[in-house]
Amino acid sequence: MDLSKVFPRSPKQKIAGLVHLGRMIDKARAYKEKKLADYIYPCPLDNIILNFLCIEADTFANITVEKKEEEISNWVKGLIKSKTPNDLVLINKIILEKKPDSEDRLQYYNKTRDKIDPSRSDVTTWADLMDLEEGRFPKKVS
Repeated sequence: MDLSKVFPRSPKQKIAGLVHLGRMIDKARAYKEKKLADYIYPCPLDNIILNFLCIEADTFANITVEKKEEEISNWVKGLIKSKTPNDLVLINKIILEKKPDSEDRLQYYNKTRDKIDPSRSDVTTWADLMDLEEGRFPKKVS
């Protein structure tokens, strides 16, 4: 996958019950193909998933090029079978509600958002910003 030509999936899309996993698969594949463009693998949100799965970033990246999507989904389901439904709800909530956690990250976040659309004060999470940046965030209702 060449991320200079296409966007990775939305962080809000679920695979195997986990948000961000599809996006992480796309970025890991691009990383292995050296076509990551301006994206980061592993980024802080990737690391939340990797820690949850108890797997290293390089191992995950290798699996994404060795296996098809359904095989990756089944493999992840095997990794999380000991997790409770509440564990999945919590990890998804952590990812979807993650906001800038320092002054410099907040400044970067606001600068990025304002460059796209300064009127979007409703965009407050990293997942929302990614979707706004990649044209998936709903249009603001006036």
